[in-house]
Amino acid sequence: MKDISHTDFTTCLGMIRPVRDALDVLNGKWKIPILISLMFGNKRFGEMAREIPKITDRMLSKELRDLEVNGLVKRTVHDSVPVYVEYSITEYGHSLDRVIKELREWGLKHRERYAEPDKVY
Repeated sequence: MKDISHTDFTTCLGMIRPVRDALDVLNGKWKIPILISLMFGNKRFGEMAREIPKITDRMLSKELRDLEVNGLVKRTVHDSVPVYVEYSITEYGHSLDRVIKELREWGLKHRERYAEPDKVY
């Protein structure tokens, strides 16, 4: 059995910690779909609820709050009659564009290899 050197251990932790931090912010099955929805333009709550299959209003509300706290989504209340709220992805949120595109590419390859290619989720 190979002994793990201190350098290997440190390098491993140097990869695990930041990835864990990212996953802590993006955890769950809804945050990335919400960000994808907002990548295509600002949305009202109901618009996002219609675009993201199977998400409940309660979960959408919770996840939007979490994304806002982490600076990925901005909530804007428009002073009009009636008042309406619009959500947008922030510049910081757009820093995930490349990551999301890479996840899409990996997901397509994985679907070809293991999943039912025509199944819609």
